[in-house]
Amino acid sequence: MAEAPQIFRRIAIAGNPNTGKSTIFNALTGMRQKVGNYPGVTVEKKTGRFFGSHGETMELLDLPGSYSLQVRSPDEAVSRDVLLGRVPDTPRPDAIIAVLDASNLDRHLYLVAQFLELDIPVIVALNMVDVAEQRGLTIDLLALKNSLGVPVIPMVASRGQGLIELKQALSRATLHVSECKAQLPIVLEREVSALSRILKCHAGSVRSEAMLLLSIEDERLAAEVNGNPSLLTEIHAARERLKLSGLDPIAAPVDARYAWVSEVCASVIHRRGEDSHGLTFTDHVDQILTHKLWGWLAFVTMMALMFVCIFVVAKWPMDWIDGAKDWLANLVRSHMADGDFRSLVVDGVIGGVGNVVIFLPQILILFFFLGLLEDSGYMARAAFIMDRMMSRVGLHGKSFVPLLSSFACAIPGIMATRTIENRNDRFVTILVAPLMSCSARLPVYAIMIALLMPASSVWAKAGVMLCMYLLGVAAAFVMAGLFKKTILRSETPMLLLELPPYRAPVVRGIVQRMWERAVVFLRRAGTVILALSVILWALLNYPKPATPNPTRADVLAHSAAGRFGHAIEPVIAPLGYDWKIGIGLVASFAAREVFVSTMGQIYNIEDAKADNEDLRSRMRDERRADGTPIFTPLTCLSIMVFFVLAMQCLSTVAIVRRETNSWRWPLFQIAYMNALAWVAAFIVYQGGHLLGFR
Repeated sequence: MAEAPQIFRRIAIAGNPNTGKSTIFNALTGMRQKVGNYPGVTVEKKTGRFFGSHGETMELLDLPGSYSLQVRSPDEAVSRDVLLGRVPDTPRPDAIIAVLDASNLDRHLYLVAQFLELDIPVIVALNMVDVAEQRGLTIDLLALKNSLGVPVIPMVASRGQGLIELKQALSRATLHVSECKAQLPIVLEREVSALSRILKCHAGSVRSEAMLLLSIEDERLAAEVNGNPSLLTEIHAARERLKLSGLDPIAAPVDARYAWVSEVCASVIHRRGEDSHGLTFTDHVDQILTHKLWGWLAFVTMMALMFVCIFVVAKWPMDWIDGAKDWLANLVRSHMADGDFRSLVVDGVIGGVGNVVIFLPQILILFFFLGLLEDSGYMARAAFIMDRMMSRVGLHGKSFVPLLSSFACAIPGIMATRTIENRNDRFVTILVAPLMSCSARLPVYAIMIALLMPASSVWAKAGVMLCMYLLGVAAAFVMAGLFKKTILRSETPMLLLELPPYRAPVVRGIVQRMWERAVVFLRRAGTVILALSVILWALLNYPKPATPNPTRADVLAHSAAGRFGHAIEPVIAPLGYDWKIGIGLVASFAAREVFVSTMGQIYNIEDAKADNEDLRSRMRDERRADGTPIFTPLTCLSIMVFFVLAMQCLSTVAIVRRETNSWRWPLFQIAYMNALAWVAAFIVYQGGHLLGFR
């Protein structure tokens, strides 16, 4: 076995959000990336390897975006702890790439001031210098380098400019720690030095630990010292001495850093004249996209366009996947004798997995649009225009970003709540995030819409799907407002959000993220969904009836799944569902995507998929005992409403458990969402009958 290459240098890439940090990370590491979680927390850990300018192997760690090392959220806490060497199994980095937005240098240098206090070599990647020039800003690179005492690399990461120079800077034999730091008051410096001698922690971060402990808020201090009473006493004594000398131990270092930032900016930033009205391109576009009326119209239009693409553009690759699945199924049929084992392979394995994989193009289109919105800078505008509505339910627009991410998958959406500072706001957002229609619901919507309106136009079908998404958004807002007034009560926070400049999305980065999600989806299809499909096949076929030559209906009714479906039928009958739909509902609680393949197995359609005429005809022709059809328009609407609101994903339950560190919240989430789904589906079906619909 070949030995793993020796790591020449471990580097952390860090900076404020929206600085192009991920673009630089992707450009350096390419496909040599690994995604996991930090030990003990659900914060994503993204690492990659690349070769330096001399061919040496380097490891790059992408830290979560942070505004300060005085943390307000779990994401920022991880960034700080990694840089201080506190995280298990994550060595303290040998150097930091500090990514700055050249057009907002005055705001982003504060974090660099804290990096310089860590006694770790820093290399500044001054990104988006082209945007700064468009805004009439000229950065004196030599003066900035001298002021910071570190290498400064001008970059336009979206076009690959500056990558070679950055690699050359990282490949230098020695990287020096800067001597340029914000000048602290003498009294504060004395207390930091005294506390450093007491700490005696790992080399290189003693002073930084001391500074942190002196400036942290009291309510977080006990957790930081890990219950060390003597250290807590020393810190309180040092704070009292600082207060007696007229210094605020929390505000003093902040003021010193901002004074230093102001001095640096005054010497390195030179402004030229702007346009005649003092407005940039971003300002002009924002006059439309953040307008009270036009902003909403633009947002809804983009969402509608996305859904139309899901129906139209995805059709061709879905047909290709469908053809490949049919070819493989026919190949197996032609080489295997008829019997249970062939049924298992064709129906359980190929049919179960294939009927879910066929929706991969639609899911990738969803991720593509979300990537465009994020990389272009529009995602922050979506949070801004949603802030007014979110504030009415006690949240702010920052909560909408995790909710919007949940359109793709609730798991990354829930993980994105780590950027929300307030615990109650974070938990409220976690509780309502699964109400947003994730990509796993698309197969269910597709088959129900095909049954509901087979001859309608693409725009009409897209409109129905958009209504399902809007229903989830409305339900999330209503439940968030209820939770904020009851079990998770807190003050409505004020939105402080940096709107990044608009920029052209990096297609390579978007495609790479789509590839990562595709791998995750296919791995899930090859493991979880495969296992569920095989189990479901067994439950639908065993135990066998004792009668000779039983029909498919007899086998299904006598099977374990059939008996269970009959047992729960009294509960779901008021929603318009029979026992066969009940089997599909129960199977979908493990993974929503398996509903279509479950229906295919129930109706013995070997080629079951949402656009398969055999399956749709069989479902359309299904009758109750009194001869009335089961899949009426009201039943189809009821099923879609149920899937919008129900909690049907074990993976999401697991991530909520890890994120909240308790079973209390995921169990409560399962209870309230499924109760809400039942009540809403009941109202749709029974209310529709009362109004004369069928």
